[in-house]
Amino acid sequence: MKTLLISTLAFLLIAVAVRTRASELSSSPDGRTPVLVELFTSEGCSTCPPADTFLQDLDRQPVAGEEIIVLSEHVDYWNHDGWKDPYSAHFYSDRQEAYAKRLGPEGVYTPQMVVDGTSQFLGSNVALAQKAFVKALTEPKIAVRLSSVSAATTNSLRAHLETGELQESFGLREADVYVAVALNRAESQVARGENAGRTLSHTAVAKSIVKVGKFRKGQTFSQDVQLKLDPGTDARNLRLVAFVQEPGQGRVIGAAEQTLGTPVAK
Repeated sequence: MKTLLISTLAFLLIAVAVRTRASELSSSPDGRTPVLVELFTSEGCSTCPPADTFLQDLDRQPVAGEEIIVLSEHVDYWNHDGWKDPYSAHFYSDRQEAYAKRLGPEGVYTPQMVVDGTSQFLGSNVALAQKAFVKALTEPKIAVRLSSVSAATTNSLRAHLETGELQESFGLREADVYVAVALNRAESQVARGENAGRTLSHTAVAKSIVKVGKFRKGQTFSQDVQLKLDPGTDARNLRLVAFVQEPGQGRVIGAAEQTLGTPVAK
């Protein structure tokens, strides 16, 4: 843990100076390049907490020129080992499996970090993360915008989502559009399993990832979306993450996020 924190501190001080090839539609409103970081993790895994901490560091936006958009996706295949992760779902195990089939021979493991759907590595490996972020700065990105985000009812959210044009330069005939609902902050007192007795904290914990549509080359995407919430969810502790991905769960070519309110610890 101490070694990771020292490495993380060094990483936070690095300013990446790489010029992006993307057009003005490629970046976030403040000119930064959005990069989607997915961490596949589990509270039943003793090597996952350092990666969870690193993801929290990334959420503080340490990389010059990039808007780091993070999602913590809790898999369920550790649940047999004494502790059922309250944030886990088989959906995230399936999503990780789809990446594993595309990105290399290692198979699924925790903690695994995936950057923009194209780079994967051990989720606590700061050096490999740095290389992935340098690479991400050179990739063209499509603009993604979330607006009019509000609580439609006590059990749902609504928002307007739109994108720039899917241009020839992306090399895609069509693209899928996803929206994730995530908890800003979450915490667990782990009673059993490899992390028994520990208090674990998480950021951007995915509660759902929903495909809301697709669009073709030469088109833009614009749609109002409504998303279900678990009963009793505190909207002040939520963020929405929208992203555009190559069909077949390929590379992510654009992303955006919006926090609904002041983070509330669970």
